[in-house]
Amino acid sequence: MEGRAVTPVIAVGLDGSAESRAAARWAANEAVRRGLGVHLVHAWLWQPLDVPIVQNRDTEAQRAEDVLREAADELTALHPDLTVTSEVVPDATLPALLHAAERAELLALGTKGYGAVLGFLLGSYGQQVIAEATRPVVSVRAAAGQEAGNESGPVVVGQQGGAEDSHDVLGFAFAAASARGVGVRAVRAWSLPPLYAYSPGSLYLADQAGGLEPFEKAALHEALEPWIAKYPDVPVEEHVEMGTGGQVLLSTASDAGLVVVGRRARKSAIGTRIGSVAHAVLHHAPCPVAVVPHA
Repeated sequence: MEGRAVTPVIAVGLDGSAESRAAARWAANEAVRRGLGVHLVHAWLWQPLDVPIVQNRDTEAQRAEDVLREAADELTALHPDLTVTSEVVPDATLPALLHAAERAELLALGTKGYGAVLGFLLGSYGQQVIAEATRPVVSVRAAAGQEAGNESGPVVVGQQGGAEDSHDVLGFAFAAASARGVGVRAVRAWSLPPLYAYSPGSLYLADQAGGLEPFEKAALHEALEPWIAKYPDVPVEEHVEMGTGGQVLLSTASDAGLVVVGRRARKSAIGTRIGSVAHAVLHHAPCPVAVVPHA
């Protein structure tokens, strides 16, 4: 089915690869859970190559349409009642996907797996889209064309800072868990201030670090309280551990169906970045990862 996107939808960046088709299937499953539609987007801009080969604009345009049609047919076969729309966007990939994300509840992108050592590859534009999108972006893992992750596993979410800092991230995680009928595993990582590493008593302080953990647990619980009240159907596991954010999140996500991390929606002096925690989880988590921008 072709046409303009309707709201609300989950948008999918589709390029015809097995990974993008896996992202489309994930989006369809998630849309059914949430009562949304799916909008498939394929960026195609006719740019004749300066090489001595035959190029046909109409043929290339038809290929772009075929990518969408084949994916839409697959999703409709899997979910006959799902509303699927599609659109060939006459623009470069990055602006096309960013525009699609702005009009959707979230954007799904495919990620290619390279094994446990190398992790996952976001693709040419994936990291840029995640860094600049104003809406949540979900990176869907694909191995041999199949989605990775445990569909019945918990939603694992990283919580940092105070309650206001993690409001959007926790809200996304609880909504996803409620729609899936699973629990939330909320994770907060902490470490000693760098100053302690240079003080004579640093080893003693490290031995006594357990005395600081109750404060971290209290901060996590405070951030979770409004969401526990809003989603009483969602079981919650609170996990606080000393270590880096990426390490702790990955160590608790082996059985996850979805990992949710935040990204500060601001630009640094060297451009827009996704942050070290999101970067680590995106490349090494064994399941889809949602990156939620927040102020």
